Amino acid sequence: MTFTVSLVTVGDPDTMTGGYLYHRRVADRAAANDARIDFRSLPTSRFPLPLVAGRSLMRRLARERPDVVLLDSIAAAFVGPFLGPSLPPVAAILHQPPGGIDHGAVRRSLQARLDRAAYDRVARLLVASDDLADTLRKGGLPGDLMRVVPPGRDPATSSVVTPPGDLRAGRGCAVLSVGNWVARKGLLELLSALSALPPDAFTLHLLGDPGVEPAYAARVRARLAAPDLADRVVVHGVRTPAEVVGFYRAADVFALASLREPYGTVYGEAMAEGLPVVGWDAGNLPHLARNGVEGLAVPPGDVPALTEALRSLTLDASLRERMAAAARLRAAEFPTWDDTARMVFDELRRVAKEAGR
Repeated sequence: MTFTVSLVTVGDPDTMTGGYLYHRRVADRAAANDARIDFRSLPTSRFPLPLVAGRSLMRRLARERPDVVLLDSIAAAFVGPFLGPSLPPVAAILHQPPGGIDHGAVRRSLQARLDRAAYDRVARLLVASDDLADTLRKGGLPGDLMRVVPPGRDPATSSVVTPPGDLRAGRGCAVLSVGNWVARKGLLELLSALSALPPDAFTLHLLGDPGVEPAYAARVRARLAAPDLADRVVVHGVRTPAEVVGFYRAADVFALASLREPYGTVYGEAMAEGLPVVGWDAGNLPHLARNGVEGLAVPPGDVPALTEALRSLTLDASLRERMAAAARLRAAEFPTWDDTARMVFDELRRVAKEAGR
């Protein structure tokens, strides 16, 4: 009999960001695990209006009776008040700490209270990284309920799409950065660091959605128009997973100056394709790449140090090759998406069994 999971999230489950992609890739492997994931989405209304839809959704799930209800961390606040004994067993899958990481202070404070109230009522906390698990424990969430289930290192299931032309564009090195244009991703700091390098040192390729934070995107576009970056940056926008892999394989260095990356899936993907990684010594990056071995991690916010790290890798081909080989070897220890899906479904089956289902 098929094991059924109702995954409660917000908005379009096919959105091209880390948490959504995690769920989609696990769902794609459900049949191989004798399971099924049904997505149940709350509307992307202004906070806290999804609470209204949360009540009716929980009533619906009480009638449908899946084996397990799985709460996405972006939805936990909106259904937490309506969790009760009429529901099947409930677990949560966390890609961010309570309150989220991209909201203003007022919303973050209110949502954190709602998130914690929801997590107090679940049977298991599936957590995307060791770094996030540490943060959650320090914030008072019960460590005995946590299971770390990191994302897979293999980003595409279809044929890889190779980007046209030479990404170096006649310069010494092709640098790749994958991430939506939000302030947390540190794109302005990355551009400032790269702008100090010699004109022939690099061509930077940016993959990601420029439309998430319009005001920030306007600042990025203004910076890109400055003379010190002229013709050295190519903006590609959102690309499919198969296209992203093609860029990994065609680039020389991966760089992302993100201050808070609960896992940093793109770091792991880049390493698996043999790219040395550069970023801040923050978030989960230190758990993935060792500074000076698989990449270079510098103190958060230190743009001159970021410049020197990028200078080392863009100008020294032998260093790039050594770190690339080490990155590929290290990433071979990371789980694949098949491994991740198996861990998720095994844990959810334990939750159902413990509840007597």
